[in-house]
Amino acid sequence: MKPVTPALNVPKDTQLKWAQYSPYYPVDPYKYPPKGCAVEQVNILQRHGARFPTSGATTRIKSALDKLLAVREFTDPGLDFLKTFQYDLGANDLVPFGAAQSFDSGAEVYERYAHLVSKKNLPFVRASSSERVVKSAMNWTQGFSASSFHKYNPTLSVILDESLNDTLDDKMCPSAGSSDLQTNLWQETFAPPITRFLNKGAPHANLTDSDVFNLISVCPFETISEQRRSKFCDLFATQKGAFPGFAYSGDLDKYYGTGYGQELGPVQGVGYVNELIARLTGTPVQDHTQTNHTLDSDPATFPLDRNIYADFSHDNQMIAIYSAIGLFRQSHSLNPEKPDPKRTWKVSHLVPFSGRMVVEKLRCGRTPSVRILVNQEVQPLKFCGADKHGICSLDAFVKSQAYARNNGDGDFEKCFA
Repeated sequence: MKPVTPALNVPKDTQLKWAQYSPYYPVDPYKYPPKGCAVEQVNILQRHGARFPTSGATTRIKSALDKLLAVREFTDPGLDFLKTFQYDLGANDLVPFGAAQSFDSGAEVYERYAHLVSKKNLPFVRASSSERVVKSAMNWTQGFSASSFHKYNPTLSVILDESLNDTLDDKMCPSAGSSDLQTNLWQETFAPPITRFLNKGAPHANLTDSDVFNLISVCPFETISEQRRSKFCDLFATQKGAFPGFAYSGDLDKYYGTGYGQELGPVQGVGYVNELIARLTGTPVQDHTQTNHTLDSDPATFPLDRNIYADFSHDNQMIAIYSAIGLFRQSHSLNPEKPDPKRTWKVSHLVPFSGRMVVEKLRCGRTPSVRILVNQEVQPLKFCGADKHGICSLDAFVKSQAYARNNGDGDFEKCFA
């Protein structure tokens, strides 16, 4: 099937500087397992497709725009487009581009793993209860069905209520801190020259560094929502540090929000990891963190006999899960004033819109084995002694997940302290 996600008139390297608002791109071409290994089971964890800004972000964007649009005369012709500019984006909801992303993902999964599917063994699909996550899951099932010429029609079987125990959302750790300190420090580092540039071109706008960050975000949101290049992309393309600065802000936000830089970040991914172990080993879920015991103990709502599982979630929760597993561990914490160009923690590669982690259970000879791909890049899995193909035995993988199997080593209790 030809992909239905439209191309955007923006270079890929610019889109990859939109941090968590980047559209999904495969980091690598898909590599089939080496000779002697066959895929037996697939576990997909996927972020919802592209959306409008959240309601909080919308308020901040409108506040910054109001300052700019109140200016009577611009001294920089690059700002003249603002004379007729109207902001008309919605809030929170999935946009058509995001729906297409999820459809394409479902189609791709069928094309890649059709040998695992039968009428009696359809993918088992769950979603966290946010409307954009539910719709992404349903678009995925439609893509899967269309790719099979409607021979196989999976349905969304479980919606996890975000007000209850939910392994696909990061709402269950009230004592966790935020990334505000680090992202504010970085904003004060990269944004001032851009703020000065805009305030010079728009006299009396009195924009702050925070306003500038919110205005840069209009570029990805408007481009993706309207499927044409936003004038804000052109405006900030003239400022060398704008998009790299914006990208690193996203990296810091996730690292110190639910990633390794947040003491109670990784523990929020433990419940999902224990569900993953249950599926990989075909044994009941053992977890005392955020799993829903009623759902997970019922074969109708948590089967252990499927070949393909697809779960739909949010970026913050996926970061917590990556960190609980041990993926993308950095040699040192991210510096909020100076990016390390060698870091592998780049949010556009970790959790872009429609980003995904795929855990393949392989049979290599007689050995049940595991490999993990994040946005199609095979992860090295050094923590379980993986070979050059990123493959380690299932036993070694399960042993490596002691943090999850020990329910977060006491961290989950700290969430409520």
